[in-house]
Amino acid sequence: MRYLFLYVFIAFVSFSCQEAGEDEIAPQIVVRLGNDLKGGAKDGRLLLMFSTDGGDEPRFQISNDPDTQIIFGMNVEGWKPGQELVFDPGSEGHPISRLADLNPGEYHVQALLHVYETFNLATGHTVKLPMDNGEGQQWNTSPGNVYNTPVKVDVSPGGRVAITLDQVIPEIIPPEDTEWVKHIRMRSKLLSDFWGRDMYLGAHVLLPKGFEDHPEAKYPLMVFHGHFPKDFGGFRTMPPDPNLEPEHSERFGVDGYNIIQQQEAYDFYQRWTDEDFPRFLIIQIQHPTPYYDDSYAVNSASQGPYGDAITHELIPFIEEQFRGIGEGWSRFLYGGSTGGWEALAVQVKYPEEYNGCFAACPDPIDFRAYCLTNIYEDENAYYLKGAHDSVAIPGHRDYLGNVSTTVKGYNQLELVLGDRSRSGQQWDIWEATYSPQGEDGYPERIWNKKTGEINKEVAEYWRENFDLRYILERDWDKLGDQLRGKIHIYCGDMDNYYLNNAVYLMEDFLESTTDPYYEGEVAYGDRAEHCWNGDPDNPNHISRLRYNSMYVPKIMERIAKSAPEGADLSSWRYK
Repeated sequence: MRYLFLYVFIAFVSFSCQEAGEDEIAPQIVVRLGNDLKGGAKDGRLLLMFSTDGGDEPRFQISNDPDTQIIFGMNVEGWKPGQELVFDPGSEGHPISRLADLNPGEYHVQALLHVYETFNLATGHTVKLPMDNGEGQQWNTSPGNVYNTPVKVDVSPGGRVAITLDQVIPEIIPPEDTEWVKHIRMRSKLLSDFWGRDMYLGAHVLLPKGFEDHPEAKYPLMVFHGHFPKDFGGFRTMPPDPNLEPEHSERFGVDGYNIIQQQEAYDFYQRWTDEDFPRFLIIQIQHPTPYYDDSYAVNSASQGPYGDAITHELIPFIEEQFRGIGEGWSRFLYGGSTGGWEALAVQVKYPEEYNGCFAACPDPIDFRAYCLTNIYEDENAYYLKGAHDSVAIPGHRDYLGNVSTTVKGYNQLELVLGDRSRSGQQWDIWEATYSPQGEDGYPERIWNKKTGEINKEVAEYWRENFDLRYILERDWDKLGDQLRGKIHIYCGDMDNYYLNNAVYLMEDFLESTTDPYYEGEVAYGDRAEHCWNGDPDNPNHISRLRYNSMYVPKIMERIAKSAPEGADLSSWRYK
């Protein structure tokens, strides 16, 4: 798509504020859709951003951190090129609650339309949602979204700012196949039937050494679950770029982390091609939905049958294309965070289709510890309330317990980015995955997004369908024999999002009440933050780069112990 000429004009109109209402003295923000835009009238979420930081564009400065810049949002429908919209002074905002409360001053101002498309679902509902366009559901980089070049203005009470959106985010060029990595995209009949249009699943496939030289070989499969991968990550056939300027990682407090990442990727390539390394297929799946960068790999009321589509359509397709063994004993699941929850959930939902999961720092696997909220017993997700006081519930901490945001803060930003679970962010995708479908076709809220009041009927639906600890305990008489030796869970005991609390509760069940005994593993990293994945010998910033090889010894032990009589244990070893 071509960039369009930017037209911005700014005018200030003064009027008397005497006895004026709060909304009347708010700055008037007029946003116009450029005349030259293609595609006609548009639906979507109009986002308006103000920044006092002259660095990156405001669309890249919005976060849950205390240093976030300011954003407001409102829905638009049938917005035509050339038409002007006045931003509602009461529009939802973050971290400022309403546009009317914006302080006067000098700002860099930018607006962006996150475009929605119409879906006619198999359930009979019609919904409007953002289609993923190859970027993994990122509102600030999604191709087709319309925005303006930031303008520097002096915002004053009663002032008027007019902006024209006339730039379009261009299409993404997909990665090319290499000797080692192949890229798959297939139409899913199950998902297409649900969404009422063609829907696709994708994957990046890492081929083993000797794949072309051993056409007789069939291979076990490792499925690396996680967020939307643009290409196969952590694999590099060349040493680190000698001209690469070292960058500091704020997250890990490590200098030159970009160089470390390249070195680890090259080290994995060397292990992968070593003569003694077991030969596997590894896939990283692309399954973004109109709600998030990732479907959570299970069937759900609002997102459709992603679990069945991945397990019964995509994986057999890949195994057929690349000579996978194609039997449950030869498939393994692993991942961290979202991918950790998926690895465990898929193993539980499809117990005989896979032979083991390695779930690192999983999203909440027991909703009695939905981070710091018990959705069954607590009344409010934002505040711990007493008779005379209330305390805001934290949403993020570091390994020393320092809190940087609250659950309410996370959800306030999501409400700005999109109502009806359409923000494309973490709390909303849990809702889109776990909740029943509402009468309007969108997911039912687990709690009131503004007040935090929990809906107990929705909580009960969550428990029966997606509370993994509850499901295991409820169904262990049927699942126990199928899951023995398959469950491995790892988490830092200072996980940034308090995810270790749910792991403790899962461990209590697995270790003390399972009959038969689960024969798996639960382990914790001392003072380790989010995404500790079971490596006791290396820091988090290193072990998180070694997912693709660190579980291989345990997988090999599992294969030796559990492969059925007559299973192919030799062709993929080139024997």
